[in-house]
Amino acid sequence: MFLGTHTPKLDDKGRLILPAKFREELAEGLVITRAQDRCLAIYPMATFVEMTKSISAAPTSVKQVRDFQRMLAAGASDEKPDKQGRITIPQQLRSYAGLEVNVVVVGAINRVEVWDVGAWEDYSSQQEPAFADMNEEVFPGM
Repeated sequence: MFLGTHTPKLDDKGRLILPAKFREELAEGLVITRAQDRCLAIYPMATFVEMTKSISAAPTSVKQVRDFQRMLAAGASDEKPDKQGRITIPQQLRSYAGLEVNVVVVGAINRVEVWDVGAWEDYSSQQEPAFADMNEEVFPGM
């Protein structure tokens, strides 16, 4: 499970040093892909494979299925952290999320998200006031 907020920097080669507490779960390989809200999602390889089983089984005769499959796969990159826990974020993904040097890495339960600092500050300040209400709407009785 991925939890917490971290503020690493990208180096000049577009590499991100994964937070130490995330490295073990991502050590065997991971997939970085575009996520909603103009951030990136990093999934452990096994989680991504499991997640995409239903996507793969969906009928490609449905245009929305084809569109989603293409967008997910075309924007994905499989990586394996090096000995220092670094991964390279491809340029197209850095551009999509507006990543430069300062980034925010957020644990999001089953994935890690990578955000531009300003985008994360805007998003979290907008969501914070409604957090309690979201709990009641999304997970009633919890």
